[in-house]
Amino acid sequence: MPEQTVTGGDIIRVIAAIFLPPLGVFLQVGIGAQFWINIVLTLFGYIPGIVHAVWIIARR
Repeated sequence: MPEQTVTGGDIIRVIAAIFLPPLGVFLQVGIGAQFWINIVLTLFGYIPGIVHAVWIIARR
């Protein structure tokens, strides 16, 4: 199993995901299905939006 390294861009995306979850997802995958899902989750609750955004960033 290959090791994953954490880059400076990853840290910036996670910080963005904490303050504005759709921004973190946008920086990772652009405007697509995951971005719109994250907007809906963030509107339903801030915490689900954060969890989804960090999951999208971490799974790359």
